Amino acid sequence: MAANKPLGIGFFGAGDVSDLHAAGVDRCRDTRLVGLWNRTAETGRTKAESFGCRTYDTPQELLADPAIDAVSVLTNLESHLEYVTMALEAGKHVLIEKPVGVTIAEIESMKELAQRQGLVCMPGHNFIHEEGIVRTKELVDGGDLGKLVAVYVMYHIHHPEDVAARYPGVIRQILTHNSYMLLYLAGRPARVSAMKSRLHYDEIPQEDIATVNLTMQNGALAHLCASFAADDHSADPWTMMVKVIGTAGAARYSYRDWVEIKPAVVHSQTYTAYRGSIIHEVERFAQVCRGQAEPLSNLDDAIDAQRIIEGIERSIDEGITVDLS
Repeated sequence: MAANKPLGIGFFGAGDVSDLHAAGVDRCRDTRLVGLWNRTAETGRTKAESFGCRTYDTPQELLADPAIDAVSVLTNLESHLEYVTMALEAGKHVLIEKPVGVTIAEIESMKELAQRQGLVCMPGHNFIHEEGIVRTKELVDGGDLGKLVAVYVMYHIHHPEDVAARYPGVIRQILTHNSYMLLYLAGRPARVSAMKSRLHYDEIPQEDIATVNLTMQNGALAHLCASFAADDHSADPWTMMVKVIGTAGAARYSYRDWVEIKPAVVHSQTYTAYRGSIIHEVERFAQVCRGQAEPLSNLDDAIDAQRIIEGIERSIDEGITVDLS
């Protein structure tokens, strides 16, 4: 890959999130969307026309194109291992949408192959690429907030039932976000207990709200919540809220600080921070592929996030507090 050549990117998948990734590639000076493959060809052609790129008939055809240096895997969770493996074996760098894998073993397999191939395989942990989250981590790591006392990561955004039906439930779909942010800001938790419920949907079996309590390694407490069931319309809404509280200070990050009153891909409003986080993630991915930066999150972090998710699921299934240490 020539240093002065834009990083050629191909997409596996043309679902809702591809719109945001395409915007990220377009906004980044060092990347170019070459083309995409989608399982449903008609959808793929429509998206490719709107993105200004070409389509491929098969994943293999995309991977054989020498103009493509890297692949963004934007398909359903259950197919991630297959497509990541294909891309790495073809010599392409990979950016994987979260959740990265179905199990810890799947993510470990991706990590081992990427190391063997000498390629970048970066998880799509987009929220940690937001400047407010990066600044919060700097305050935590620098000791400016004192001893860590509590961390809150809250998400309350209603999703229509037809949209929620595409996802595996808020535990896998949303609490993965909460988990990697918790890891980034506060490190690994020691114990977890959780609950879930289905309150809004009639037809689909997936949970639409889940809450989680965790004890961190230093004794601090954390609370995570993810809900598709309802928007928070209160005066200070927990639409997407992160709070870190220490003995010497506190930090807050909120989606609601940047809102456009227009519908987004699946949300009733456009939360500019979400779009911006993916743009920043794509920029970082390009830099990492070129050897110009280190990733803010790697597959070890994805494994730790998956360990939290599996601990949450076990806690709910067995009605116990799960030891994660």
